[in-house]
Amino acid sequence: MINIRIVQCAIEEIKNRNFGVMEEFMKIHEVVYQDGKPKIERVDDEKEDGTGIIYFPVKNEKFYLAIYVNTVPEIAVAGVDIESNNCVYFKAYSDMSDANELSLMTRLKPTSIHNKRDKKKFGNGYYKNSVIRFEPNPEPDEFEDKLKKLLDFLEQDKEGIARLVDKANGFIQVVIIAHNGNTMLGGPHIDNESIQRMGALNLGIDFDLYAEGNKWK
Repeated sequence: MINIRIVQCAIEEIKNRNFGVMEEFMKIHEVVYQDGKPKIERVDDEKEDGTGIIYFPVKNEKFYLAIYVNTVPEIAVAGVDIESNNCVYFKAYSDMSDANELSLMTRLKPTSIHNKRDKKKFGNGYYKNSVIRFEPNPEPDEFEDKLKKLLDFLEQDKEGIARLVDKANGFIQVVIIAHNGNTMLGGPHIDNESIQRMGALNLGIDFDLYAEGNKWK
């Protein structure tokens, strides 16, 4: 199977550190190991050009080590990068309606819900709003792909999403946790097609950006 071969190629790069980025990254961070081998969080083999991306979790961090492997003309590592933890989801909230009432506005199934005055799952205190959240693509992936997959999901019920936008402050929320490697973190790109699709759904988008981890030596 091709997946096994590209995974093995990526693991060999972690071991041999042929790329300068890999060598420098392994000086300041460690990948997570499982059963004596680097743990694989996801293999992305959806690229049209045949490139595979293998995502490895980083010890005590939320971002990922991403190794790009070409499959044509031969299987070989094409590059190494540090991929942000990209959360891209649709969120609707209300002070007046409870989460079940919000859920009834759409036929899409929420990923998570909570009600006003429920105890917070993390930290102290209680929620100030009722919230429903839809995140169809929680696994490691590039921001642009996550946004497109979220739009694919929301477009299955345009009328329901319109109700949530109008009656429950619905919008797209993006949370990006990047590697604090240097002062240039890069940034998300939204292409014309995605902007048009968001406009058709009357969707706003909000970004929360964080930088974590160790800096390059």
